Amino acid sequence: MSGCRICGGVVEEFLDLGPQPLPDAFLSPDDPAGIAAEFFHRLAVGRCGTCTVVQLTDEIPREQVFHHDYPYRSASGSSAMREHFTRTALGFVETELSTADPFFVEIGCNDGTLLRTVAESGIRHLGFEPSGGVAKIARERGVRVRTEFFEESTAAAVREAEGPADMIYSSDTISQIPYTASLLRGVDALLSPGGVFVFEDPYLRDMVEKTSFDQICNERFYLFSVRSVQAMAERFGFELVDAVQLPTYGGGLRYTLARAGARRPAPSVARLLAQEVAQGLAESAGLQRFASSVTGIRDDLVGLLRSLREDGRTVVGYGATAKSATVTNFCGIGPDLVPYVCDTTPAKQHLLTPGMHIPVKPPAAFSDPYPDYALLFAWNHAEEIMAKEQRFREAGGRWIVYVPEVRVI
Repeated sequence: MSGCRICGGVVEEFLDLGPQPLPDAFLSPDDPAGIAAEFFHRLAVGRCGTCTVVQLTDEIPREQVFHHDYPYRSASGSSAMREHFTRTALGFVETELSTADPFFVEIGCNDGTLLRTVAESGIRHLGFEPSGGVAKIARERGVRVRTEFFEESTAAAVREAEGPADMIYSSDTISQIPYTASLLRGVDALLSPGGVFVFEDPYLRDMVEKTSFDQICNERFYLFSVRSVQAMAERFGFELVDAVQLPTYGGGLRYTLARAGARRPAPSVARLLAQEVAQGLAESAGLQRFASSVTGIRDDLVGLLRSLREDGRTVVGYGATAKSATVTNFCGIGPDLVPYVCDTTPAKQHLLTPGMHIPVKPPAAFSDPYPDYALLFAWNHAEEIMAKEQRFREAGGRWIVYVPEVRVI
C-alpha cells in the first residue's frame, strides 16, 4: 500500500503478525488440493503519521474475503450478542426511527439478526450483504437484502429507487472496508439531510489496554479510535456527534456521524478524545509498547502449552473464531499443542481451521471426555461460556486465557 487509505499520508508499520490465512476460510480435510492452494497474506499494522488512523499495511481484494460461502454469523452461539442486537434495534425504533415512514439501511447485515427486529417493527428497511450464503438466511428471516457491496454507486441506486435513508447502521463492518471514500460518498448520497450514520466496531483503546492483538485480522482493515474517526468524518463532510463505549466486540465503540453542523456533539466525544490524548493512544511510542506486549503473550502462551503437553495434560480450543486464526498462526499453535477446537457454528464443524489446520468439532465433543484445559479463543464471551460450561470446572477442568495476559483460571 502506497499510503493511508484515508488521507494519503505515510503509514508507519509497528506490528507484523506474519503470514496469515483468511480467518474465516475453513478447509475440508477431504480436499488436499484446497489445502495446498490455501491463501496466505502478510498481516502487518501501521499508523498514519498525518491523520493517526491505524490500519493494515496491505489490502486483500474484498471478493476474496466476502464470498458466497463466508461462514461468519453475527450472533451464532451467543445469546449475549442476540440480546445486544435486539436492544440496539429497539432503541433505534424508539429514537431515530420514530418519525413517519422512516427508512433504515444496514451495511453488512449478515444473517439479519438485527434487521429482523427492525422489520418486525414494521419499519421500511434494506440490508446490504455481499456474502450470498448469509444473505439467504437473512431473507428467510423476512428481511430485504441486496447481495452486493455498499459503495457510492449502489447507494445512489437505492436513493433513486427508494428515497433517502433516515438512518444507516453497521456492526463490526466499517472497519473491514478499505475503500472509505466510496463508502462515505455512498452514505452522503443515501442519507437524508437530518439522518445519522451509526456504526459499531472494536475500539483501539481497548485493544491496546487489553493487548487483544487477536482483534487484528486481514478482514479488519482499520482499528478505529475516536480521534481517527473524527478525522475521517471531517474529510468527507460529516461530524462525529456521539461516541458510546460498548462491552461487545471485546471492547467496542458506537460512533454516530451526522452532516457537519446538523447536530450538537454529545459530551462523550470530547471526554473520550481527552482520554485518548492523555493515554497517548495512537502515538508511535504507545503502539510500539503494544507490539512488544504482543510478542510477550506469544512466548508465554506457547511456553505454557508446551509445558502442559510435556506433562501429559490435554488441551483443546474453545471457539473457532476469526481471533483464533490470528493467535494460532502468529504463535504457531497447531494440532500438536491443541488437537481440536469446539465451535457451535455448523458451517465450521468437521473442517480444519485456517492456516494451522486444527480440526473443528461440535460442542458435544468438549465433554467426551472433558480435557484438562480449554484454551478460550472466544474470550470476549468468557462469562457466558464459563456459565454454560460449569460441569467442565466441576470435573476439574481449567481455562487458559491470554487477554490481557496469559493465565490459567
